[in-house]
Amino acid sequence: MITDAALLTLAQWLSPAYPVGAFSYSHGLEWAIEAQQVTNAASFRDWLTDILQHGTGRNDAILLCHAYRADDPSEIDELARAFAPSAERLLETEQQGAAFCRTTTAIWGDALPALTYPVALGHAAARQGLPLQQTCAMYLHAFASNLTSAAIRLVPLGQTEGQASLTPLAPLCQTLAAEALHLTLDDLGGSVMLADIASMKHETQYTRLFRS
Repeated sequence: MITDAALLTLAQWLSPAYPVGAFSYSHGLEWAIEAQQVTNAASFRDWLTDILQHGTGRNDAILLCHAYRADDPSEIDELARAFAPSAERLLETEQQGAAFCRTTTAIWGDALPALTYPVALGHAAARQGLPLQQTCAMYLHAFASNLTSAAIRLVPLGQTEGQASLTPLAPLCQTLAAEALHLTLDDLGGSVMLADIASMKHETQYTRLFRS
């Protein structure tokens, strides 16, 4: 059972107020909308579901769990960087992770090196004694929430329509977190090629609001 203190720490770490700059990244969604691959709430929900199940969501969950259990997360961090399919996706995980480590070190006193985002969160959660499965589930939900916020601005979706797209994904976040507890690093991989290509195309997109 997660304690109130642990729950509030996770809520703070994964809040939009925590200065990791998540709001400035769209994970390639901006180009997918420009290319009319995502045009409404239904197509956005399908896009995000695939990202969670078969792409970054699942991979980040695996990396987070292994970083949580590792005394030294450096090798897992190198693997996380290697799995970034584009320059912007690497920037996304590096910059958010580094910002998370700086803030968490300053407030909680743990000397965290600059790590990719899921590795940083898993490593910090272990050092603070936060429960792994809940940390992973809340990380995935925060990831989905950030992309929903981007979709609300870019598609555009109404606020209610955006939340209606996000709400059914909460059980998926819980399921992925539970599954990741038992997966190995050999299970890393993805099959969301259009999303990966979108992140590459975004690098040269003429007009853009987001960094990825």
